[in-house]
Amino acid sequence: MKFLHLCLVLCLLSLTPLAATAQDAEPPADTPAATPAPTLEDIMRRQEGLSVDNSGRADLVGDPDAAASTTDPLGTLGGASDPDLWRALRFDEADITTQARGPAARTLMQDSGMWWLQFREGPLLTYGGYLLLGMIALLALFYLIRGRVRIDGEKTGRTIERFKFIERMGHWMLAGSFILLGITGLISLAGRKFLIPAFGHETFSTLAIGSKWVHNNVSWAFMLALVMIFVMWVWHNLPDRTDIKWILKGGGLFGGGHPDAKKFNAGQKIVFWSVIVLGTSISLTGLSLLFPFEMPMFAATFEKINALGLPELAGYAPLSTDLAPHEEMQLAQLWHAIVSFVLMAVIIGHIYIGTIGMEGAYDAMGSGQVEEQWAKEHHNLWVEDVKAKERAAPKGATPAE
Repeated sequence: MKFLHLCLVLCLLSLTPLAATAQDAEPPADTPAATPAPTLEDIMRRQEGLSVDNSGRADLVGDPDAAASTTDPLGTLGGASDPDLWRALRFDEADITTQARGPAARTLMQDSGMWWLQFREGPLLTYGGYLLLGMIALLALFYLIRGRVRIDGEKTGRTIERFKFIERMGHWMLAGSFILLGITGLISLAGRKFLIPAFGHETFSTLAIGSKWVHNNVSWAFMLALVMIFVMWVWHNLPDRTDIKWILKGGGLFGGGHPDAKKFNAGQKIVFWSVIVLGTSISLTGLSLLFPFEMPMFAATFEKINALGLPELAGYAPLSTDLAPHEEMQLAQLWHAIVSFVLMAVIIGHIYIGTIGMEGAYDAMGSGQVEEQWAKEHHNLWVEDVKAKERAAPKGATPAE
């Protein structure tokens, strides 16, 4: 037994110089350099949506047309290996033959989809849901504390025309289309997470296909209505000094009398400009999603932001302006959804005050005729103006507002 042990030790000692010699030997001159492999840190940064230094890999895409030689080892792809091909695809260097001639036909792989997917399924849904549920909870609490805003004075039984038919048509087209867009947008955004577990893949597939069709086509009605209400009401929604007093009195919701107001009070003006500004932003990003190659928005926007030096002032590097069509669509989709969540929260508040929140408010957009006492309490300056025009108008004529 001791003899066998001694033989084993001697064998190991005899192999040690050979191993050391093999390790110390210089590699042949024609041996290609090792490709820098992604590290664990690279993989983690990519999953977190952070930038990764690919300078050591982006150029290693091989040479498929390399001629056979004794110094260049060739594989099944000629002078390129499988890893070389995948690197070429990833860094948009591959020679791709395709019948499609679109701007993105050659881009088969792009890294920015990871951070977009994580943000879409994480913070976007989480905080967007909190915003909507929080607004509903806040309105419910307000209703429990304040109750419905009633008409203070005695009702007269007389009515005054608040909105004409064309105004109500524009409002309801905007409201109806936005509600449909909100529902179908939420199905497209959150359906996989909430509807598939509840109803299964086939039901969700039908809903998703139908939602996409409705969303894409109803959007035109929303944009048309947006233009209509802007043209009809922009003059009445310009800020003036009465708005400051209205805000300081809280719109008269908690006592102290109703502050003076014209056709639209400060609260309604805030809703109006929110709808116009946010709705326009939603419309533009929606058009960019429908026509991503014809209407890219973010590269040009980032270029202007960089020119102003805003990223540097905030302590960040300049924004990237070299965006693939896929990245343009990802950014457009995120901005489209974020702004939509904000506008949905605003509209939930608007729906509340226009229905159960205030007595007599719905009639303005229902029949167009409102109780005169309600109008005097909430829009007294507008009522005085209408009455003055009625007195000045020839008999039988309808005064213009």
